[in-house]
Amino acid sequence: MDRKTMIREYKQRRPPMGVFQVRNRASGKVLVGASTDLPAMLNRQRAQLRMGAHPSRELQADWKALGPDAFAFEILDILARVDEAGVDPAEDLRILEMMWLDKLEPYGDRGYNTPPARKA
Repeated sequence: MDRKTMIREYKQRRPPMGVFQVRNRASGKVLVGASTDLPAMLNRQRAQLRMGAHPSRELQADWKALGPDAFAFEILDILARVDEAGVDPAEDLRILEMMWLDKLEPYGDRGYNTPPARKA
């Protein structure tokens, strides 16, 4: 396969989008998130942790203390793509993420996510 063909195929690929978690196997704590490109986001999470630059200080501290083998990077749910021009999956992805956050409640002792702000 020549380089131009590989580039064209890469640009046309449609990576899975949906909700993921980074799970601490020792404590069971999880970080839940959503992405339009799950493989890339999981790679990003790993890279940030390896470099000591993850935005979750608590997750980063656990990674440093326990090592990479204590963590699992998992896809929780995949959002089906709609093949219509102009369709933005952002709202559907946000709702799917909220459903998983409600289900898992990954806050405090159960996870690394920041609790949602209380409505007044």
